[in-house]
Amino acid sequence: MSKLAQAQAIPPPNPLEELTAHLSDDMKSVNALILERMNSEVPLIPQLAGYLIAAGGKRIRPLMTLASTRLFDQTTDRPYRLATAVEFIHTATLLHDDVVDESDQRRGQASANTLFGNQSSVLVGDFLFSKSFELMVEDGSIDVLDILSKASAVIAEGEVLQLSIQNTLETTLDQYLQVISAKTAALFAAACEIGPVITGQPSEIRQAMRNYGHHVGMAFQIADDVLDYQSNTKELGKSIGDDFKEGKMTAPVIFAYEFADEKGKKFWIRTFEQKELTEKDLEHAQKLIKTTGSSQKTLDLAQNHIKLAQNALKNVGDSEMKSILHQLADYALTRKN
Repeated sequence: MSKLAQAQAIPPPNPLEELTAHLSDDMKSVNALILERMNSEVPLIPQLAGYLIAAGGKRIRPLMTLASTRLFDQTTDRPYRLATAVEFIHTATLLHDDVVDESDQRRGQASANTLFGNQSSVLVGDFLFSKSFELMVEDGSIDVLDILSKASAVIAEGEVLQLSIQNTLETTLDQYLQVISAKTAALFAAACEIGPVITGQPSEIRQAMRNYGHHVGMAFQIADDVLDYQSNTKELGKSIGDDFKEGKMTAPVIFAYEFADEKGKKFWIRTFEQKELTEKDLEHAQKLIKTTGSSQKTLDLAQNHIKLAQNALKNVGDSEMKSILHQLADYALTRKN
C-alpha cells in the first residue's frame, strides 16, 4: 500500500477524543467531585443519579467548561466545581425531559423514569439542580451564578416552548431555532463563558467564547435532529425515530412539510397532527426527508453555525486547545454512525 493510500485509510482524529485526552487529569477531578456531590443519605438519590451519569455520556459540557478555562489558565482548580455544576444541570434536564417525553430509552439503555418511576426522576432532577447551585455559591462568583442561573431558566423556557409546538406543522423555522437555542445551546454557551470569567479575561473574550459555545451547541443539536431520521445511526444513544414518534417539530420535518406535495402533506398531517402512526411510517418519513432535500437543508443550517463558532475563536490567542475547539465545531457534522 502506498503512503498516500495508507494516509487515506487512517481516519481523521476525533476532536472530542482529543479534548478528553487533553483534559483527562482535570476530568478525573471533576468525576470524583460528581460522585461526591451526588451522594445522599437517601439511597435512591445516588442510585438514580448515578445510573444516568454513568450511562456513557460524553461529558461534553463539563469538558467545554474546562477547555474554556485552560485556554487562559493552566493551573487553577476553580473550574472543577463549575464543570460539576454544569453536568448536574444537564443531567437534571435529561431526567425531566424523559418524564415529559415519556421516553423509555436514554443513551441506548432503559431511561431512569422507566426503571425508577416518573416521580423519583423528577425529584432527583430537582436534587441535582439544587446541588448545582450549591457548587456555584461555593465558587463565590456572582457573574458565574448569573450565567448559570439564567441558563437554567432559559432551558426550562425551551422545554415549555417545545411542548407548546409539539405536533404542530405550522411551526416555523424561527420557532424551532428558538427551542434549540434554549434547550441545548444555552448551556453550551454558559459552559464556554465560565472559563474567561473565572480567569479574568476582558468582556470581548468572554463574549467570543459565549458565541462559540452557542453556535457549537446549535450545530450539535441540528445535526442530531438529522441523525434521528437516519436508520443506521447509533451515536445518539437513543432509539432512532424518537423525535418522529414524539411529534417533535425539528428542522428536517419543517423543511419536508414545506416542500412536500399534496400527498406528502397529507402524510405529515396524519402522523403529526392526527397522531395516527403505522409500523412503516418512520421509514416513509425518512424517505420524504431525503427526497425533498430536507436533510441537506438542515445540514447546511448546521454548517452555518459551525462557521460562526469558528469565527468566534478568531479573537482568542492561538494554542493547541484553540485548535482542538476549532475542530470540535466541525465534529458536529463529521460524526460517524
